[in-house]
Amino acid sequence: MASTAKTALLLGALTGLLMILGGLMGGRGGVAIAFIIAAGMNFFSYWLSDKLVLASYGAKPLDASSAPELYAMVTELAQEARIPMPRLYLIDTDTPNAFATGRNPRHAAVAVTRGIMRICSREELKGVLGHELSHVINRDILTSSIAATLAGAIMMLGTWVRWGAIFGLGGDEEEGGGGILALIIMGILAPFAATMIQLAISRTREYQADASGARLTHNPLLLANALRKLETANQQLPMDASPASAHLFIVNPLSAQGIARLFSTHPPIEERIHRLEAMAVGRSA
Repeated sequence: MASTAKTALLLGALTGLLMILGGLMGGRGGVAIAFIIAAGMNFFSYWLSDKLVLASYGAKPLDASSAPELYAMVTELAQEARIPMPRLYLIDTDTPNAFATGRNPRHAAVAVTRGIMRICSREELKGVLGHELSHVINRDILTSSIAATLAGAIMMLGTWVRWGAIFGLGGDEEEGGGGILALIIMGILAPFAATMIQLAISRTREYQADASGARLTHNPLLLANALRKLETANQQLPMDASPASAHLFIVNPLSAQGIARLFSTHPPIEERIHRLEAMAVGRSA
């Protein structure tokens, strides 16, 4: 798929940046150390991602008796997707939103807010759940963890390169100040580029989950209609969400207007809706 290929290319770009900075550090040792530290930092987040994020939002477990309609919908979609039934949770907030987490389909969880249960119709909610289960099917938590590890290593190396240049530990002696300045600039630009690539990966996975979810529910317009409602409602009633977990939600719970949209973990809602509507036209043709 195009989105899968794009994700692979972006991860390759992150790896390339890591190698370039490693070369500036003068060997593979710095790369290995930075990668090990970043991997260690992200390993626990990946392994405990579901527990950490659910606890941070005070999510309460749901079952067939407390939310029979929601439970039935998720059961149906999980059977359609041939994955184990994920655990279900409710977040007690009027802001309509939802997310999926968990390191693999056997350890997955889907959380919905009270607000999304209130404003979305049954069919719209089905579209949202199809999107979230697609994140589970596509193992997007694993992809984002790999991206975070590579980006984290690049950011550490960038810091080391900048400080090394300032204290005269790098660069070409014959170039003098020019070489040191180039190192400082590279030490600044590489982490910035890594951040932008990491955000691009997140946006690519959102597009992929939209498309996969539309195929799972057999109707792209279910999710398109839900996204319109969710975007408007989140602008009117913003959610008190952590920037560290904002990328998990189906729509960005954080304000992202103007230049800030460049740094958004989510693609523009208008473009997501446009793609879903194009899918619907293609299916009816």
